[in-house]
Amino acid sequence: MTTTLARILAEVQDRLPELRRREAELRNLAESRPVAPEWAGAFTGPKVTVIAEVKRRSPSAGAIATDLDPAALASAYAAGGAGAISVLTNQTYFAGSLADLQAVAQVVSLPLIRKDFIIDPVQLYEARAAGASAILLIVRALDSARLADLSSLASELGLATLVEVHSHSELDQALRIGPRCVGVNSRDLTTFRVEIDRIAEILLAVPQGVTAVAESGIESRKDVELVASWGADAVLVGTALARSPRPATAVEQLTGVSRLGRS
Repeated sequence: MTTTLARILAEVQDRLPELRRREAELRNLAESRPVAPEWAGAFTGPKVTVIAEVKRRSPSAGAIATDLDPAALASAYAAGGAGAISVLTNQTYFAGSLADLQAVAQVVSLPLIRKDFIIDPVQLYEARAAGASAILLIVRALDSARLADLSSLASELGLATLVEVHSHSELDQALRIGPRCVGVNSRDLTTFRVEIDRIAEILLAVPQGVTAVAESGIESRKDVELVASWGADAVLVGTALARSPRPATAVEQLTGVSRLGRS
């Protein structure tokens, strides 16, 4: 069975009624959670920030590291110089969970992003209650009104947002909500193929003052240098790091690339 964004979103939608029954509980937990490490603080230095991802599997790559220990992997990422950590929490297609995010939050002091298919406010309460500093909002998965509403609620809860785009038109839509951080994904969510060259012009179009994150297809320092030449302030790397037998070293090899800015 072919995995598509529509299929993933339908599965997420099917799970919402059960989750909404816990909405009051999750909202209380979110509102009582201590302040999380600041997401924006990860992107203030002169070097390209590495956002290292805890990732067991994916629809395109299949099994990556199905038996990983999220806390141990995150600790290795931190030791290698990661500036932030992404935790995939989708169970059906990525074998992740909120428990992974909670485990990571207990052992590292870096800002954490919950990477999932966020379409409903209750998922923001879940993320904040589990220790996230930020959440992913995918423009292609949301209409303009829902994107704005979720971004506003995230701000109220003390959650930053990484607003993900795949085209110039999606970037225009994202910029209408005034994001501080935009992710440009080289993975086509229709075919799940990665074409890293296609994001060059989109990265360069991200306005100054907005953090630009290059996502997907980054495996080596050469790749980090390439997207830095297109104006990336940060890279989000999952498969190459989660697969590595020496994840701390793998992260370290990607760090130290200078940010070149966007003219």
